[in-house]
Amino acid sequence: MTRFRVTLAQLNPTVGALADNAAKARDAWVQGRDAGADLVILPEMFLTGYQAQDLMMRPAFIADCARHLDLLAADCADGPTLGIGLPQMNGAELFNAYIYLRGGRILTSICKHHLPNFNVFDEKRVFRSGEVHGPVALGPVRIGTPICEDAWHPDVCETLAETGAEILVVPNGSPYFRGKREIRLTHMVSRVIETGLPMVYLNMVGGQDDQVFDGGSFVLNPHGALAVQLPVFDEAVAHVDFVQGDAGWQAIPGEMAHLPDDWEQDYRVMVEALRDYLRKSGFAKVLLGLSGGIDSAIVATIAADAIGPENVRCVMLPSEYTSAHSLEDAAAVATALGCKLDTLPITGPRAAVTEALAPLFQGMAADITEENVQSRLRGLLLMALSNKFGEMLLTTGNKSEVAVGYATIYGDMAGGYNPIKDLYKMRVFQTCRWRNANHRDWMMGPAGEVIPPRVIDKPPSAELREDQKDEDSLPPYPVLDRILERLVDEEASVGDIVAEGIDREVVERVERLIFLSEYKRFQAAPGARLTRRAFWLDRRYPIVNRWRDRLGN
Repeated sequence: MTRFRVTLAQLNPTVGALADNAAKARDAWVQGRDAGADLVILPEMFLTGYQAQDLMMRPAFIADCARHLDLLAADCADGPTLGIGLPQMNGAELFNAYIYLRGGRILTSICKHHLPNFNVFDEKRVFRSGEVHGPVALGPVRIGTPICEDAWHPDVCETLAETGAEILVVPNGSPYFRGKREIRLTHMVSRVIETGLPMVYLNMVGGQDDQVFDGGSFVLNPHGALAVQLPVFDEAVAHVDFVQGDAGWQAIPGEMAHLPDDWEQDYRVMVEALRDYLRKSGFAKVLLGLSGGIDSAIVATIAADAIGPENVRCVMLPSEYTSAHSLEDAAAVATALGCKLDTLPITGPRAAVTEALAPLFQGMAADITEENVQSRLRGLLLMALSNKFGEMLLTTGNKSEVAVGYATIYGDMAGGYNPIKDLYKMRVFQTCRWRNANHRDWMMGPAGEVIPPRVIDKPPSAELREDQKDEDSLPPYPVLDRILERLVDEEASVGDIVAEGIDREVVERVERLIFLSEYKRFQAAPGARLTRRAFWLDRRYPIVNRWRDRLGN
């Protein structure tokens, strides 16, 4: 029986680290060679990391990619064919290419045909669309290679099948959003059923800015049966055997990794996004303002799980409005996690600022200005600690607050990364409960109840004035989050939401706050992407915008 072995290298590249990424590719190739593989494959754009965005427009970067590809070809000359993704120039045009290397040279170059231009993708800005390429003969089998988006449409795979492909290999740089795996699998099963060919779907892992590539690579046999399932989020090298019978090529069933539910995957994304953002940026430690509230508590927990509690500094910055409960709750969270907790009162700095401003503010009533001074003093002090100790400052605003601008620019918005930027407030509550009840090997923080129930259950408050509650300024969070899900995630009209029974005045006020806060989000720290409409590349609105939905439909 004819056999063909494919080594899947589900690995984590770093954007721009060409030598490091090439070294990972060499190591995977060696593992494949030692396992008797005929073909070793790496994901889309693996040599550069993904997405490299406007780095692709620098001729020196493209030339450096070509140089590293030549070195890789020479190093991997004696053994299996190696497949790897990278940008490639053809004349004056740049393509998203997938290269097969064999015998020390480029065997063939395949250019991506369908260029995604939605959500976080704008590949049409950078690349030219390639012609549909036929299959490549590798020993006894003809391999068709639809690159990522090419497999989300039927035409490329159908053309490959019609021109003699026997196995489809799909290299991907496919980032996570909630529910993405089911969507991917549906599309890929459709391609397999349409063509009658088995498929290897290889996805990268790792965080890049706001995006996390979740791996979860798999192999499908003809008729859509799942033969191999690799883990999500973890690097993995797996060897898959295909055998040829009367009905064509079939994959021999292999590893079937457990796939966690959406709550665990969302939490893992926030952890991995922060872990890789720090590691790839050169930071080993973080700090954050720990207020005693739920948002800072979950951020501290995510940080402890990402890099270990010994590398997380929590800072309590009390004022006269800080309750004794908040002081106790912040201490309880830091103790449960095993993080360092410093206390740095802002009463002295605030008195100095109040005195300095007094001549100009004479005769004017106190308002949100004085509240924002407190927040900005906290941001100033936290940034001072960040600068002095080389610890990245984390911000702690959830998606509900980020959406409506319930945050102070240059105050609590100051910092380098926001792990919960795409997590609505009601999901923050449930995520805290989930983390208290669950612990996994990939978490570096302690098991057990790390966020006291009192922190989860108490009414949210910024504590910038006496007896302040979030609901003084905002609708109740269950109502607010529903409005935001419809306006932001689904682009629904005001009328659509009113038809659900929510008061029109409330909906219009929330819509107004979303638009008015665009300038704040433009200057906000990046954060982990959990949905298809995260604030940054997924949703691009003008900062100045006078339009409001007042048609009533």
